[in-house]
Amino acid sequence: MTRIVPSRQGPGGLKPTDLLVGTVLFAVAVAYPLGFGLDWGSRPKDPLAAPEGVEDEGAPSAPGAEAAAPRPAPRGGSPEPSASARPKTGPASWAPDPAAAAWEKMTESLFRLATSYRGRVAIVLKDLSTGNSWTYHQDDLFPSASLIKVPVMLCVFDSINEGKVSLSDRVALRRKHRTGGSGSVKWSADGTRLSVRDLLYRMINESDNTATAMLLDTVGIDHVQAQLPKFGLFYTEVNPEGLSIKSGRVPRENYTTAREMTMMMERIYRGEMVSRASSELMMDILKHRRATRSRLAKGLPRGWELAHKTGLLRQACHDVAIVLTPYGDYVLTVLTGHNRSYRTAKDFIARLGKVTYKYYDARGHLVAGASTRRGPLVVR
Repeated sequence: MTRIVPSRQGPGGLKPTDLLVGTVLFAVAVAYPLGFGLDWGSRPKDPLAAPEGVEDEGAPSAPGAEAAAPRPAPRGGSPEPSASARPKTGPASWAPDPAAAAWEKMTESLFRLATSYRGRVAIVLKDLSTGNSWTYHQDDLFPSASLIKVPVMLCVFDSINEGKVSLSDRVALRRKHRTGGSGSVKWSADGTRLSVRDLLYRMINESDNTATAMLLDTVGIDHVQAQLPKFGLFYTEVNPEGLSIKSGRVPRENYTTAREMTMMMERIYRGEMVSRASSELMMDILKHRRATRSRLAKGLPRGWELAHKTGLLRQACHDVAIVLTPYGDYVLTVLTGHNRSYRTAKDFIARLGKVTYKYYDARGHLVAGASTRRGPLVVR
């Protein structure tokens, strides 16, 4: 006779194992929405460990692990920096960088001044030692006014370099050359002969419009227009109508950008325009601007030098300068337009200049202080 053994079932006919599985599933379903992790196989996280995805350079590698091979460099580029060259993620990364903080503070001041000015503004600041730069509307087109005389000077030196003209050549003043506005050559008698060197100095130092007309007649305005792209000046124009000193609109204006003016001045500074000898002479000419305490020349610290050119015409007011300081040289280009008054524009440019002068002067004292003290450099 077969013996029937009663099964062990819980209430409702369920087996104990069914009850256990159901309980576990219920606990999991409730725990995850409440934010509790049930991965009993993982270790608790170390609160001081590096975040996920960040390599802990101080931790020893796993036994037998090999260093990962560097990634191939992108085509036409440089190799990806190694782990040691990447920014640190440890406590050292929080150490303040006095130089970077000072640069940021200065550029923030420049930005506030630029955005609050009631007129058009373009600014480029470039440190010629570190390569640091800050820009504001650097590619906007502005009437060049007398800034165009620097590209004209480049083209004259290019003709000299090609042997077509000499610095000692003498050019006779004719009635057709006489132009109003800046400069003293217009008061000379017809037939007065001036050397190309003298005309170059007058064109830049006095912003002499008549000297400019004589030089353009000597080298040819067509030659100037054709040569500008050779110097990287693709948006800078020299048109006969744009050379007019009329206060109203002209059919074809001369335009330029802050980017191109900065590039031109930097290449002159580095001896890369036409030739090193030509660049050095151009630097000398730009340094001998007539002494006026206006725009970037206003507030220039004692012992510092400016190699610069200003422009003022048809509501445009500019200053483009290489600032030569004991603590590092830099280019500062300021273009303004739609100005309510020239006086306001000049004062605005002067304020921008003073912001940069304060930064470089402080940097000089910082470096001088660091050379006489031991330990880390601290800015207070």
